[in-house]
Order: sequence, then C-alpha cells, then structure tokens
Amino acid sequence: MLLKRFLTAAVGIPVAFFIIHYGNMLYSLAVILLSLLAWNEYYQMLKMNESTVSFFAGLFGIILIECTAWLGNSREILFIIVLFTIISLAKTFAGNTDYNMKSAAFTLLGILYIGLLFSHLILLRMLDASIIIHTIFGDIPTGAAYIWLAFIGTWASDTFAYFVGCKLGKNQLCAISPSKTREGAIGGFLGCIATLVLLGYYFNISIMHSILLGIIIGIAAPCGDLVESAIKRYVGVKDSGKLLPGHGGVLDRFDSIIFAVPAAYYYIIGFVIK
Repeated sequence: MLLKRFLTAAVGIPVAFFIIHYGNMLYSLAVILLSLLAWNEYYQMLKMNESTVSFFAGLFGIILIECTAWLGNSREILFIIVLFTIISLAKTFAGNTDYNMKSAAFTLLGILYIGLLFSHLILLRMLDASIIIHTIFGDIPTGAAYIWLAFIGTWASDTFAYFVGCKLGKNQLCAISPSKTREGAIGGFLGCIATLVLLGYYFNISIMHSILLGIIIGIAAPCGDLVESAIKRYVGVKDSGKLLPGHGGVLDRFDSIIFAVPAAYYYIIGFVIK
C-alpha cells in the first residue's frame, strides 16, 4: 500500500507542481475535471446505497459554480446555489416517483460538498496575481504560494497523524473511523503547525500567520477526512473509487484538502492580504 502511495505521489506531485504554477485556464480545467470525477464517485457511492441522486443537476451545478469562480464572479455563486436548490426541490414533484426529499437533500449536499468546496481551489489560486511573494527559491505568485501552503499543510497533517498514530496510538478518536486515534490527531495537528512555520520562513510569511494557518489547516484537514469517512460508512464502502492506486478515488485524496483550502482562503483574504 505504501509503495503504491509513493509511486502515485511520484507521478502526481510533479504534475501538480506544473499545473499549479502554470495557473490560468489549465489549472481551472484541472480542478473542474477533478470535481466532476469526485461527483461521479459520490453519485456511484449513493447509488450503491439505493439513494437516488440527480446526476445531471449535480453535474451542471458543479460546473457552473466552478466556472463562476474561474471568471472571478464569486458573488454569483450564491445565485447558482439558490437556483439549484429550487431545481433539486422542484424535482420532487415534477420528476419521477423515485426522486423524493431525501434525493433532493443528497443532491444538494453533493453540489455544496463537491462544487462549492472545490471552487475554493480556484478562488485561492486566483488571488491577486500582481502580488508576488518573494522566497529564497524565487518569486511565486500569491495564489500559487498559498495553494502550496494549504496542500503541504494538509499532507503534513495526514502524514504525521499516520506515523504518530501507528507508533503511539492507543485511544480511538471517534467511531466513524476506528483506525484513527487521539494521539495520531494530536501528532497531525502539531506536525501541520511545525510544517507551516517552516514553509512560512521560506515564503517570507510572518510566524504569527504561519502558526495560525497551521492551526486552521490542522483542524480543518482531519475534519474533511472524517466527513468523507462518514459518507463511506453510510453507504458501506472502503474507498470512494479506484482511480488513484494506493489512495482510492479523487474524494479519498482530496477529502482533507477541500476542507483545508476554504479555511485557509478566508483567513488569508481576511487577515493576510489587505
């Protein structure tokens, strides 16, 4: 399992590095593609549980939310959410008999969980490109630098939690994910903060902001992991898909990131970039 994870990372990280730093249309299209793959995994999981979800309503809702984020019209995202709330609910009386209020709730949950959260990967990357962060490695556009902070902070949280949990874990964290321990969660939290402080030094970000971002990501990332675990537990599957060897599906790989990135985004636009 660890070998498969390593090989997937060995291929994925260079590709991610290129796409993130290239930015623009390529990056946005990559995020949209990932979110649509995640939506298909979500749809297929609930289908296995015999839960009806409106596939095309979710598909178009996610595309519109993320294209709106791409075009920089974040205010219009609320309009799209309201529109698809009405569409999803209206289908309970205008659609087939298999589609009910439970179906509408799961459809809306998927649009928000996948479409809205993934859109923040675009919003964070598209932060004012005229602002350049000067690092010891060279100049990096603001959005790219903060995307890497969120990504690496999330990976650090996951990695430290895994190894600390394996070595010291004794007390179960919660029933949703029996293999996770409190000791591992603490290790992941502290490891995330330490990693962000180190990265903050290289990215010329103040230690206060680095610590606070570490705390925020260190809390948000494992919450995202547990939320996806709750969904998988509900439908009775181990992985959301099989696309990424050693990791499972897109949701399995991005479950923590899609919680960490929005949390980092709102802190950054509220307190770091003025």
